[in-house]
Amino acid sequence: MTSTNQNIEQLLVLCKSCNQRAQLEVYNRYNKAMYNTALRIVKDSFKAEDIMQESFLTAFTKLETLEDAKLFGAWLKRIVVNNSIAHYNKTVKQNEVPLEPVMYKVEDDNGIETHNQNNDKVKQIISVMKTLKPNYNLGLTLHLIEGYDYEEICEIMDISYANCRTMISRAKESLRKKLELTA
Repeated sequence: MTSTNQNIEQLLVLCKSCNQRAQLEVYNRYNKAMYNTALRIVKDSFKAEDIMQESFLTAFTKLETLEDAKLFGAWLKRIVVNNSIAHYNKTVKQNEVPLEPVMYKVEDDNGIETHNQNNDKVKQIISVMKTLKPNYNLGLTLHLIEGYDYEEICEIMDISYANCRTMISRAKESLRKKLELTA
């Protein structure tokens, strides 16, 4: 059986023994989705690529800590999100401003479906989300696009549950108001 036909559990067993072909196969299966996840949070294609690469290295070096190989995708995504949030928080604290705005779009299967990407309404909503305050944009992205629940968002953003619910509620209201203005 070639490595391309193997399931993820078999590939991870090979990865644990430092099999580079297996690592490449795992990387090829997950890199686009993980890149898009990072890109939606950091909004910089080069930084998103760096975060994705670092996340794969972390995952491969800590593979022994993964309890259930079937959950590898979710585990890897959590690493990517945590690394992206860490970069985001560091950037906000330093008040870094990117030299040029980078346009991005959702391309993986976990976000907005492909046939809806060309929908003007979806483009408008994503565009307006970018104009929200950074914490509102991040909260809505994690909740609406990435599918995290309030408890997970609390943990990721290091805020209380009540603060999280209030922030997301206010972010939705702010998004609604801005969408009404553009309509």
